[in-house]
Amino acid sequence: MAAETIVALAASDLAAVREAAEAAYPDECCGLLVGRRAPGRVTVTRVAASANLAAEPARRFEIDPRLWLALAHRPEPGGAEVVGLYHSHPDHPAEPSPRDLADAWGEGTVWLIVGVADGRAAATGCFVFREDGGARFEPARLAAPGEASGEDA
Repeated sequence: MAAETIVALAASDLAAVREAAEAAYPDECCGLLVGRRAPGRVTVTRVAASANLAAEPARRFEIDPRLWLALAHRPEPGGAEVVGLYHSHPDHPAEPSPRDLADAWGEGTVWLIVGVADGRAAATGCFVFREDGGARFEPARLAAPGEASGEDA
């Protein structure tokens, strides 16, 4: 098993994701995480909200492919790229569902999940998708930028 991955995310970006989860309730919110990768660490530099295009937005999410393509083809400062995604789980735990695992792809992709209970953001889970040795999610640790690395926020 790989060492735990640290995902650095500014408090303001985490707050924006949690607010989006509450605003979307009882549907799922979703969006992309943009940042940089380093061994054992992913630094998220911004979050990009997406409309949820799923046919059943209360049960699943679908990120707008136009947003994904725009971010994938637009140069970002410091070499930032799409490093993951976020979505909410209305009235369900902040951990990957079997459907999440079935839909996941991309070794090392960060999945940030906000559990929403009765319209209020509750727990937030952070995971990294792994394909080596079988598809699975590994828990990751959320940290403030610069925490445990000496990097400037």
